[in-house]
This record gives sequence, structure tokens and C-alpha cells, in this order.
Amino acid sequence: MADVAHIIGQDLQLGPTGDLAVVDGSAETQQRVLHRLLTSAGTYIWQLSYGAGLPALVGSVASLQQIAAIIRAQMAYEPAVALSPEPQVMLTDVAPTEVNATITYTDAESGSMQTLTLPIGD
Repeated sequence: MADVAHIIGQDLQLGPTGDLAVVDGSAETQQRVLHRLLTSAGTYIWQLSYGAGLPALVGSVASLQQIAAIIRAQMAYEPAVALSPEPQVMLTDVAPTEVNATITYTDAESGSMQTLTLPIGD
């Protein structure tokens, strides 16, 4: 099922006819994963436990191992991500307040391996 094309932190996108653009398949899964990881828990009013709140963790007392564990746990909640094989998370310190996360997971619908890289922090 298609969803509105919207990358968190960016504007809504327009389709070729001027209406709202939609995404489906692997692009929709990546969009959903980004939304889940970057949304702070308690801010999504329809599901208060939704979200990892990763940007708030960088620069805190959380270790890279704790951040990776949070990412893996949140990935398990996302129905569009296959549980097996388990998603792999690699974190790299970029600056005192920024970490790059590279997440490799299997798309549950297509069965294809996907890689998502995102900066976390300032």
C-alpha cells in the first residue's frame, strides 16, 4: 500500500500532476524506518510509545552500543522490516555531538537487502 512521500525533516513532495507524491515498496520502508528512528517517544499522539528519539541520544551518556541496541529494538517493531536475518547496525563517531548510523536490513515484502545511512545528532 502506498504512503505519502515524506522524508522526516523535509517538505512534502509533489507528484508529476501536482498532487502529493506517494511511495511504496522499499522506498516506503526506508521512509517508515527513518520516521521511527528520528521521532522522540511520547510525541506521536496516536501511539505514545512509538519512536526511538535518536537525535536526543547523541551527546548524552548513551554509549554507541546502547544506541545500536535501541536501533535494533525499534527495527524489530517495524512490520516492513524482516526479523530474520536481524538488522545489522554500524555506528561511527563523526564529532562529539554527531554519529553516523549505517543500518542493513531485509525488506519484509520484497526480501531484498537494504542499506540506510543517516546522521544522528547536530
